[in-house]
Amino acid sequence: VQLQASGGGLVQPGGSLRLSCKASGFTFDDYAIGWFRQAPGKEREGVSCMDSADGTTYYEDSVKGRFTIPRDSARNTIYLQMHDLRPEDTAVYYCALKGYCSGNVGYWGQGTLVTVSS
Repeated sequence: VQLQASGGGLVQPGGSLRLSCKASGFTFDDYAIGWFRQAPGKEREGVSCMDSADGTTYYEDSVKGRFTIPRDSARNTIYLQMHDLRPEDTAVYYCALKGYCSGNVGYWGQGTLVTVSS
């Protein structure tokens, strides 16, 4: 199993960024993939997730209306599209493999750093 996250970088407040999570080593459409983040000095938290069975998506309250989690099964890739970024969105973002969004993480990908600063 491999989950390769990419797309992080420095962005100004109010800007946008798209993270990618390229998956391999398993049947992509049989699993949920979630995005998590860990800000400096804080615990890792769930940001968003999509269940493969029905495409149901979940978002942490602070990102609702700003982030989306599109999925491209042809490319075995799930994205985290982020708009109206705020300094408090600064964190290392991770994608993770789950059976269902309500379940536990089975495998973590490596992180990608997002810094929101002017």
